[in-house]
Amino acid sequence: MVPNRRSGSGIKSTGKKTVGFDFMAVVSMVYCFFCVLPIGVLAAEQSGLEETQKLRFDENGEFKILQVADMHYANGKSTPCLDVLPSQNTSCSDLNTTAFVQRMIVAEKPNLVVFTGDNIFAFDSLDSAKSLDAAFAPAIASNIPWVAVLGNHDQEGTLSREGVMKHIVGMKNTLSKLNPSKVHIIDGFGNYNLVVGGVEGTEFANKSVLNLYFLDSGDYSTSPSIPGYGWIKPSQQFWFQRTSAKLQRAYMHEPVPQKAAAPGLAYFHIPLPEYASFDSSNLTGVKQEGISSASVNSGFFTTLVEAGDVKAVFTGHDHKNDFCGKLTGIQLCYGGGFGYHAYGKAGWPRRARVVVASLEKTEKGTWGDVKSIKTWKRVDDKHLTGIDGQVLWSKSFHGRKN
Repeated sequence: MVPNRRSGSGIKSTGKKTVGFDFMAVVSMVYCFFCVLPIGVLAAEQSGLEETQKLRFDENGEFKILQVADMHYANGKSTPCLDVLPSQNTSCSDLNTTAFVQRMIVAEKPNLVVFTGDNIFAFDSLDSAKSLDAAFAPAIASNIPWVAVLGNHDQEGTLSREGVMKHIVGMKNTLSKLNPSKVHIIDGFGNYNLVVGGVEGTEFANKSVLNLYFLDSGDYSTSPSIPGYGWIKPSQQFWFQRTSAKLQRAYMHEPVPQKAAAPGLAYFHIPLPEYASFDSSNLTGVKQEGISSASVNSGFFTTLVEAGDVKAVFTGHDHKNDFCGKLTGIQLCYGGGFGYHAYGKAGWPRRARVVVASLEKTEKGTWGDVKSIKTWKRVDDKHLTGIDGQVLWSKSFHGRKN
């Protein structure tokens, strides 16, 4: 059965840093679609990356994340675009997606690139491994750390869900993980967290001042009595609760003990049912289609609220939605449809979300903990126009975190 890209039933598809970006290298990687390095070679090149490369805020007190949602990459130049203007049809392909990733990296110079699932549309791919290599080629060429989680279409080709995540983990420059190393029983593949240290040379250098959580929101329900998409399971929620509590305890103890938890951000593919809480009166961005969440509520939003540290959640999946809305102190945000081989809306440009966390200065005049978290989007037009800038979270005037 051909997987639906969309349907009424809810199942659908579809400091200063120097970015070492070589456009010709990207083009070569994409055109060499069927002559890429085997995973073992890539894994060898990546060996030791987690131990030697630590994410941290730059000398300007900022940490910037680029979110890329729903690339739906398939076979490169031969893969057509969907839902574009008639004038774009003849020349548009997966290479437009590649070019957009490259332009965004050059324009924003992020500290981390996050791919939030449906990275490839595996059903249309001739070889899932080669599609993955081509899809992530711009991030690899940039020499910027990157991570990925899985969507509901990544595993519909020549690799299993576990196989897709293992391939991603073996690629160059990625900080992605198959699953937590000390957790033996957990649902899904691609559940992990990353810590972001303060500015080097400050008293916060060895503290995680920003915590990033990545989860596998599943693909489709495996229960005959529950139709539709997957959800974040109890084992994953238990891992999140324990990890969050451990990070909060560490942050509030020596060195430089803090009175409140460091802020956290969560990334996964399928939106939570709570995303349906918003309409045009209480969101920033647009809501142009229904919320295609699981048909059951797993309670993960309540888990996030109880943990207290996550200030914003970022998903993909619903390509024509790009909004953020605040519910019970947590911002629920979409990345907006990015890929050209994914359904969209002709005349409504593909887009990407940027998030930047900024530190405050201490009484000593050095960089301290996180002061604010802001976001905006850029659309794939001639100028990469920025839209919908907003503050997602900030400290109160009294020093408490809200």
